[in-house]
Amino acid sequence: MTLDLNLIRQQFPSLDRPATFFDNPGGTQIARPSLDRITHYLLECNANHEGQFETSRKSDEVLNDAHVAMADFLNAARPEEIIFGNNMTTLSLHLSRSLAQTLNPGDEIVVTRMDHDANISPWMLIAEDRGCNLTWVDFDVEDGTLKVDEFAKAMERKPKIAAFGYASNALGTINPVRKLTKMAKEAGALVYIDAVQYAPHGPIDVQEIGCDFLVCSSYKFFGPHAGALYGRYDLLNELKAYKVRPATNELPGKFETGTQNHEGIAGVLGALEYFEWVGNHFGDKNLEGLNEQYSGRRLVYKQAMTAIRAYEFELSRALIEAIQSVPGTHIYGLTDMKRLDERVPTVSFTLEGRDPAEVAAKLGDAGFYVWDGHYYALAVVERLGLLDKGGMVRVGAAHYNTLDEVSRFRDALAKIAAG
Repeated sequence: MTLDLNLIRQQFPSLDRPATFFDNPGGTQIARPSLDRITHYLLECNANHEGQFETSRKSDEVLNDAHVAMADFLNAARPEEIIFGNNMTTLSLHLSRSLAQTLNPGDEIVVTRMDHDANISPWMLIAEDRGCNLTWVDFDVEDGTLKVDEFAKAMERKPKIAAFGYASNALGTINPVRKLTKMAKEAGALVYIDAVQYAPHGPIDVQEIGCDFLVCSSYKFFGPHAGALYGRYDLLNELKAYKVRPATNELPGKFETGTQNHEGIAGVLGALEYFEWVGNHFGDKNLEGLNEQYSGRRLVYKQAMTAIRAYEFELSRALIEAIQSVPGTHIYGLTDMKRLDERVPTVSFTLEGRDPAEVAAKLGDAGFYVWDGHYYALAVVERLGLLDKGGMVRVGAAHYNTLDEVSRFRDALAKIAAG
């Protein structure tokens, strides 16, 4: 069943304004169930953890439900494998400090030039602290895909940690995460995946991927500013956590230091309930393989994300064609229409003779919200030679965007290009 965009957009109160949100890679608009969960939490069960009174018990119930739902969304083996925090960056810096204790001088850590800096700098910092070697894997500047052969050579160095992204927040490229994980595990490395950019766009199964850690942020998938980390239970249980002395040693609380953003975690639960709604209304109940592999809510989540993914192929195609139709534009990343399954609808480009900030500002004035610069994908923009030129303009669609919005965006960009 195809998505009904009228029904979808009714689930996002902030879309009811004369603006087009193409800034989604930096943060999506919030779904109504997430907003409702936040409000309900603050009014009905706003309390600290493990109190002997009603609001605290209700609060703990909501937090537990959120862990269970997130485990179902990622197909984790158990809810204790889900750690909530402020965002992916904070969670990665926090966990990397624990992983640093397992490293020795001379150990290898592998990162890629395609990644957001939140999946590079934490490993650079612990490599510096522990005297480890940092190996970089490059990407093809022509089509924005990771050089898998170079990744394979890096695995010959037997790294302790291999960090890479599920999808590039600058180029939109989806990496072959299962293949990369298999190669890394065979080399004896722990695998750390940044799924922030991919999570709003397609189904994730951490057990099928075989990764050790995977992180995402709910404000990129229609929830509030909060982050979630999946980690294999045995690894999280063994790792040293940097925490205060009275804090529990039990998971997940062991790594959820201090008082958490409870209302934010409630909002994550609401965002996941929105995906349930999508799956129940628009999911294909007869998708080959899914019914045999998943059941219950886990199946509904996969149906939802598969339906979203299918619609977003149209958005990717329309965005690429719209930008390419404007003289003077250059898209960085995959533009081959036969390879849309290798990207999300995040498209970055430059306009000849125009500063990206100027283009973004003019688009903003016309009601199209886009990003410019490097969007913390510092290594990508440096590798493309665009850092001292203002980076790129980034247009990122989500499933609540329409083909009509893309068409109007094309017209606005054409006017800017024509001066």
